Amino acid sequence: SVEIGESVRGEDVYIVQSGCGEINDNLMELLIMINACKIASASRVTAVIPCFPYARQDKKDKSRAPISAKLVANMLSVAGADHIITMDLHASQIQGFFDIPVDNLYAEPAVLKWIKENIAEWKNCTIVSPDAGGAKRVTSIADRLNVDFALIHKERKKANEVDRMVLVGDVKDRVAILVDDMADTCGTICHAADKLVSAGATKVYAILTHGIFSGPAISRINNACFEAVVVTNTIPQEDKMKHCPKIQVIDISMILAEAIRRTHNGESVSYLFSHVPL
Repeated sequence: SVEIGESVRGEDVYIVQSGCGEINDNLMELLIMINACKIASASRVTAVIPCFPYARQDKKDKSRAPISAKLVANMLSVAGADHIITMDLHASQIQGFFDIPVDNLYAEPAVLKWIKENIAEWKNCTIVSPDAGGAKRVTSIADRLNVDFALIHKERKKANEVDRMVLVGDVKDRVAILVDDMADTCGTICHAADKLVSAGATKVYAILTHGIFSGPAISRINNACFEAVVVTNTIPQEDKMKHCPKIQVIDISMILAEAIRRTHNGESVSYLFSHVPL
């Protein structure tokens, strides 16, 4: 049950709700709040969804599988959202599931800033993608830092379980920085970290936009050979940080805040694709 405690008539409304925790409850609450604002005559309702729910189900990989990301897009549109602001979508094609504008912000500028400020020997590092899907993200970061990149080819037998891995690229006597858009059970990145150490990497960092950390993730990270596992706070991480000292957080609230300010004032948001707002 939702009741908006302010008058929203004619206002530009922004509802912030990330797809985490009790995901289905949160998604339902978001839809009801959008609808409540819409029928209370808000002029425009923008859903700010730092971590888009069901984003990994974006294609039919088996027969009779749902495309849940498209369903969530339809639900948001039907509830009355006029605009979506999200961050590091699992697949950028999800923007095409909507007929309303979607701003897919990138954590990349904040990640570059973190690397330069916190990894002393960043000029002698290799950026590594734990799977082929993240190759684009990794090459972009490697280009901006002017360093090499590598990727790991993995074969899955079934979902959430990795069978074998092959490293393509050179990490010998270098700092390896694993970059991915999300870590769930952390099986892939922990496997990848072992692979990198056995290939001669001096240190291994992991930088992930969405740290879901479900199931055995925390114990896996504690046992793995990471210097640090860096995530953004698109999903709140306070509880996880208590149980795992390796987890560090990049605050991306100012990126979302600046996106909201620019959207409200009708300014260009593309500045945020390559800069961190001060």
